[in-house]
Amino acid sequence: MKSPTTVRFFVAEREHLVIQPHFEPPLVPNSLDSVNDDVAQDSTLPVAGSSEERSHRPPANEVKIFLSTFLTIFLAELGDKTQVATLLMSAESQSPWVVFAGASLALVATSLLGVSLGCWLAKRVSKATLETATGAILLLVSVLLLWDVVGM
Repeated sequence: MKSPTTVRFFVAEREHLVIQPHFEPPLVPNSLDSVNDDVAQDSTLPVAGSSEERSHRPPANEVKIFLSTFLTIFLAELGDKTQVATLLMSAESQSPWVVFAGASLALVATSLLGVSLGCWLAKRVSKATLETATGAILLLVSVLLLWDVVGM
């Protein structure tokens, strides 16, 4: 068995390491007994709960980022116009799985666009400037919505 390959990549100027195990397809054994013997003799497999197995777990910081992102987007999208549109399309089409697949792909594509733009901006603009610009844009949208409601 070959050793794993380490891949380095950078997101927002932070280095991330990904360990990709080298995969070799197994040879077809003559009998099932030889498969069991091979597995029993293979000492390279991590033991459940061992330090080797724990080293493959994501860092706690990455899990926190994942959970906070998931919860923020999940709660923001509940009752959103996207969810209402998906609900109506599913009811009208009688093909809920096709609507689910299309809506999922669209949300993944928009998320990819947002993450890509965020990484691009993070390399060119300071964090404080991004936060200020985001706050100003949200404030402008709020004022425009209020103006629209009051002006009616």
